[in-house]
Parts: sequence; C-alpha cells; structure tokens
Amino acid sequence: MNATILVADDDRSIRLVVSQALAQRGHAVRAASDARTLWQWVDAGEGDLVVTDVLMPDGNGLDLVPRIKERRPDLPIIVMSAQNTILTAIRANERGAFEYLPKPFDLDVLVAAVDRALTQTQAEAQPAPANADEALPIVGRSPAMQEVFRVIGRLVNTDMTALINGESGTGKELVARALHDFGRRKDKPFVAINMAAIPRELIESELFGHEKGAFTGAIARGIGKFELAQGGTLFLDEIGDMPMEAQTRLLRVLQTGEFTSVGGRTAQKADVRIIAATHRDLRQLIVQGRFREDLFYRLNVVPIHLPALRERRGDIADLARHFLGKAALDGLASKTLSTAAIEELQRYDWPGNVRELENLMRRIAVLYSEAVIDARMVAESLAAGAAGRDGKGGGRHADETLSQSVDRHLRAYFAAHQGRLPANGLYDRILQEMERPLLTICLEATRGNQIKAAELLGLNRNTLRKKLRELDIRARRPGTAE
Repeated sequence: MNATILVADDDRSIRLVVSQALAQRGHAVRAASDARTLWQWVDAGEGDLVVTDVLMPDGNGLDLVPRIKERRPDLPIIVMSAQNTILTAIRANERGAFEYLPKPFDLDVLVAAVDRALTQTQAEAQPAPANADEALPIVGRSPAMQEVFRVIGRLVNTDMTALINGESGTGKELVARALHDFGRRKDKPFVAINMAAIPRELIESELFGHEKGAFTGAIARGIGKFELAQGGTLFLDEIGDMPMEAQTRLLRVLQTGEFTSVGGRTAQKADVRIIAATHRDLRQLIVQGRFREDLFYRLNVVPIHLPALRERRGDIADLARHFLGKAALDGLASKTLSTAAIEELQRYDWPGNVRELENLMRRIAVLYSEAVIDARMVAESLAAGAAGRDGKGGGRHADETLSQSVDRHLRAYFAAHQGRLPANGLYDRILQEMERPLLTICLEATRGNQIKAAELLGLNRNTLRKKLRELDIRARRPGTAE
C-alpha cells in the first residue's frame, strides 16, 4: 500500500535517511523540522501516517499525539525518541501512538512498523497516569532494555498474561510492578508470591486459601493470594518451582477464571491479571516432565526476556549512579563514581546481576567515607563479596572464630580510612551488614520455613517477617540461585 507519510524530526540527517527508506517502499514523504508544520499538515487533512520525534525546537511530539488523535482518530502515529526510558515508551503507547521506536533503530524496523500501521487498526488508547513522573522504576539505555521497555509500553493497558524470563537478580519483579503500576489495575493490589520460598505442601493453600479444618493445623479460614489480589495483579515468581499438582489447579483457574479454596465448595471469581517469572528454562522442564506444557502456553502469551547485566555493560554506570542516589535518599552520604571505578565495574561479570550491583553500591556507601568512589574500593568490595559467596575467607583465616573474623574485618575497615574516622552511625550500619547474612543462612537452613527460622533465631515470627521486608531478603530453598 502506497501512502503519504508525514515525518517530523529536527535532526536533518534522520529526516533524510527516514525519508529515503520510506520513499524506496513507494511512499510519498513530506518532512518537517518542527511540530508546528507537522500539525498544520495534519489539521489540513494531509498524510496517511505520521512519524514524529519527541523533542523538537517548538514542542514535544508526545504532547502532539493526543491532539492529532482527537483531530484525526484513524491517523496512525509512530513515535521515535532518543529519550530511551521506560516512561517514554509507556507514554507513547498510552497517548495513542501505534508504535514506539527508541533511537538509534534499524531502518528495517521502521519500515516494518509503517507497513503494520497502514494495514492494522489501532486499539483504543488509555489516558496517561496522572502520577507518572521521572522516578524511573527500571534503568537502562542498552538495545536489549529498550526492547523490554517497548514491550512494557504496549502491555500496560491490557490484561494479557506475561511470562518474564531472566537470570536471578535481573529485575523480574520490577518489570511486573511496572506493568501493574502503569496499567489499568494500578489502583488495585499488587500481590507477589515466590514459589521457591514456600514448602510444596503449602503452595495450594497460599495461592487459593483454605477453609477451617481443611487440613491439620487449619484452625481458621486462610485467605489466599488470588483473593488478596482481586481486581489487581498476581505475580507468580519462580513459577518453574511450582509442584505439578499446583500447576494443574493454576491451569484450571486460567481456563475457567474461577478458583476454589482448599477444603472449599464454592467457586470464586478470579479477577486478577497473572504475571509469571522464572530463571529456569521452562521448555527444558517440560521435556523433563516437571512442567505442564499446556500451562506454559497459557502463561507465555507475551514473553519478556530480561538480559543479564554482563549482556548490557553499557547500562552499568547509569545503574550504579541510580543505586548510589537511592542510598543517599535512604540517609547515606552522597557519593560519585570515578572513571576508573566505572571501568572496574564494567570488567566484572556480575553473576548476581542488577541485585548484586545494587548491594555492592549500598555496601560501598556504608563502609567508605570518601565522597568519590575509586577503583580500589570497587575491587576490594567485589573481592569481599566473592569470598563470602564462595564460602572462602582465605586459608590462613579458616580456623578463626566469628568474633575474630569480625575483629579482623573491622580493623581492615578502619585501616582503609587512613587515620580518619568513618561516617557517624557506624553501629547500626555494621549490625545491619551482619544481620543480612545471618537471616539468609538461617532461612536456607530451614528450607525457607519462617516459623522454624524464627525459632532458631529466638525471634517472634512477625519480627522476623518485618526484618526480611526491611532488608529485602527472600526465603529460598538450598540450591536455589540468588
């Protein structure tokens, strides 16, 4: 289909290459360098499709989109932008854009989007959320993350089921929260459940609830996650760890839209959006007979792959600065990164991905008083983290007591300040650093059973839960990757 396409971009080179690519497809192209000219053409009834940049000398292309849609509802609009953030992608789709393309993009991708726009009917757009701001939930400018943003932007105003795949620590729950927080269910609950953290025999009760007397110990009715999430979003994390019997019940819910509590007789409406996530290869689990193929296809309506941090090294500097900023908002001293420190971060392979980077930045913010983080601090902190992860403290320290180990680390910490004192508040900071591994190891030892872990620690169960939330610790079974 040959059409007249209106192109608006203040960059002459982009106007030229876009115009040439579209002209080669047989389209007539009119190109402008400003929003005013574009609007004049649209208002006069010209053009079959619009391709516009966001930032132009006399206005914002995103602000022009709803104006165009009001004047000519059937005119498809493709938005292109170098503002490669998740909010740009979301806003473009919410305001009625047919497609969002982050710069730089392959011209073949643009041509394909134009072909689709000229042959498909655009779905009704939802208004942008009133509370959208620049406090970005996800950070990344790499091409891989731009694709993630594009998918999120197209999904936020739907109830389509999504399956997020990625290594542990890549930010799967952040993506799930973004889909909820910017979507039509944002005013309803977001409920998350981690399949790897719940004993197999309790998963069905946790999901669907139970009636009084349904099993030994059920002394009162229990409300499940499906009921808690009514009207909102249910995030099923580590879905690959769900036992087969629970998979069967979940499949039935997805098929019928109803669920029944354990021991219950009355079906309840399941008005929830399902978002699942896993670090496992579900197709391989299907081959092994450990995951239902029919459930996989029910969940994998829209797949979202999150790249490992080592696959998006260009994002490391932005992420590190972002986490230092978060630490400062939490009351820690503001710090900056030297060029050498960034280079040191980019050389590391990040087995723990974004979560590991965040923990590293927070640890450096706590333990070093210097305003500028240098390569030495990064290298020391990475080495300490690796030693802790491997369970190795060095051969000559293998037989030392816990007290001796703490003494050695603290003396090294004070020595690193070269005669100066660390920042005030050291007592609470050090206790928090010790508390995290203690709680984590106790949970591992009790296979994620918080009741047993609380007894082991000598804590009230509610106190333990509060500490786990404060420290963002997830209970996991032994052998489960962090």
